[in-house]
Amino acid sequence: MTATAATEETIEIPPWPEDVVPPPSDLPYDDGERMESPWHNGTATLLVAGYLASRGGRFDDFYAGINMFLYYSSQQVRNRDYKGPDVFFVKNVDGTRKRLYWAIWDEEGRYPNVIVELLSPSTESTDLNEKKQLYEEVFRTPEYFCIAPQVERMYGWRLEKGAYVPIQADERGWLWSEELGLWIGRWEGLFLNLHATWARFYHPLGELVLIPEEAEHQRAEAERQRAEAERQRAEAERQRADDLAARLSALEAELQRLRGEQS
Repeated sequence: MTATAATEETIEIPPWPEDVVPPPSDLPYDDGERMESPWHNGTATLLVAGYLASRGGRFDDFYAGINMFLYYSSQQVRNRDYKGPDVFFVKNVDGTRKRLYWAIWDEEGRYPNVIVELLSPSTESTDLNEKKQLYEEVFRTPEYFCIAPQVERMYGWRLEKGAYVPIQADERGWLWSEELGLWIGRWEGLFLNLHATWARFYHPLGELVLIPEEAEHQRAEAERQRAEAERQRAEAERQRADDLAARLSALEAELQRLRGEQS
């Protein structure tokens, strides 16, 4: 498996039309709608938290958006077509800067490096067709992934020579993201009080990327096991000391008996 460097392209930043109201500083950023289901919300959270964890908890050189409006053209604003991807990642930007939405003209023409759409019956056709075409031909997003609920299906495409080429899954059914340097695969477990099959990130060698809560639990469990091993060692030492004391006491009693017989 080798990583292929993404080709840098010169992007023309769309100008803001003076006749469109509201101005960029006052664009809508919330439609009041939540994500489709707890699975959609949890998967989006796990992906963003996982990528942040893989970066050592630092987000000063990338930005991740969840269910965030993404503005890329004046026509989009005129049509009130605000809704953006379920999850997107933009590399080499200041992720510490607070944003209510992602507007291309405010970000030096930067489009997402990776987009993930979480499929549902109401959005699947759009995600696999219109949005795929938009991300391929307009955004020129290097990688695009679509994931069905419970990770029953996963699709991925990588931009090569200006067109999306399917990313082939490995024998585990995982998809490799060259942009993020991680695998996307299935994980079954409890998250947000829901036991389900989630999409998670895995390190290149296959280890699960632990989110902070899991890493802390693992650290605490390792400390508990260390303390238990230390307790068992101390108990074994105490038992050996007690056994030695008992043997010495028995020898002392035997010596006293022998001295009594000789006197």
